[in-house]
Amino acid sequence: MNLLLKLVTTGVSVGAVFVANKIVEKTWEKCTGKKPPKDGTDPTHSLRSALIFALVSAAVAAMIQVIAGRGTQRAILRLKGKPEEI
Repeated sequence: MNLLLKLVTTGVSVGAVFVANKIVEKTWEKCTGKKPPKDGTDPTHSLRSALIFALVSAAVAAMIQVIAGRGTQRAILRLKGKPEEI
């Protein structure tokens, strides 16, 4: 059962990060009017915009991963009937 819980937690985290990245990309397009510089080696984008996009994407992905992981762990504890320990 422990392996199943780890798989569920991983799946939720991966899904949440995927959705967050799509939201960051759409927000970038709306704010800048340009496609996000996903490839940092592409010379059509400035180094500044590539670095800013990389930092924003990484920060959002890390935050969402933590939130999704903690939320999944809380749900698992509730299903097991244990008081919240997180």
